[in-house]
Amino acid sequence: MSAAPEFEAGSGAVAFPFDEAMTAGFGLLGLAPAAFWAMTPREFARAIAPFAERTAEPLRRPDLEALMARFPDPPRR
Repeated sequence: MSAAPEFEAGSGAVAFPFDEAMTAGFGLLGLAPAAFWAMTPREFARAIAPFAERTAEPLRRPDLEALMARFPDPPRR
């Protein structure tokens, strides 16, 4: 068994973002370490997909103003 090859500068290869994946797996999904490390990359991608995919258009200004009028902030003291 040998170690993974080093990435060469300018090769275009990008290292896997382990820190971000562990943060999402442990913090967001609440996975136990054994469950996290047992997942395939495809399983992990599908598990975090609801948190990563945009499912709606951003709120437009007129809609924001309508919400602000309907639910105003309390007056400042």
